[in-house]
Amino acid sequence: MLEDCLEFQVIGEASDGVEAVRKSVELRPDLVLLDIDLPRLNGIEVARRICAVVPESAILFVSGYQCPEIVQEALGIGAGTRGYVVKCDAASELLPALEAVAGNRRFVSGRIARSL
Repeated sequence: MLEDCLEFQVIGEASDGVEAVRKSVELRPDLVLLDIDLPRLNGIEVARRICAVVPESAILFVSGYQCPEIVQEALGIGAGTRGYVVKCDAASELLPALEAVAGNRRFVSGRIARSL
């Protein structure tokens, strides 16, 4: 989906949470897409570490979790955590979420926003 989007360029991918932190430090991306359910280090802890060492990177969670408590924890990590998209809504919400987060605005999937 992102390969066809001219506004955003994928500069790295990680297979687990530890690698995600390492690559974020190395590549210093403007925006990081994170799942919560990652091997070796969950996405919430990854976000905490990225916010601490690469505070200029914005973070957008893309996750299957819809529990309001998990969403609130994810978005409450720090100023860099700006968005949360539910995977089942990613086809319609990912691009608007990326634009919002890149523009320093918050974005929360519609199905989650109603329950927060």
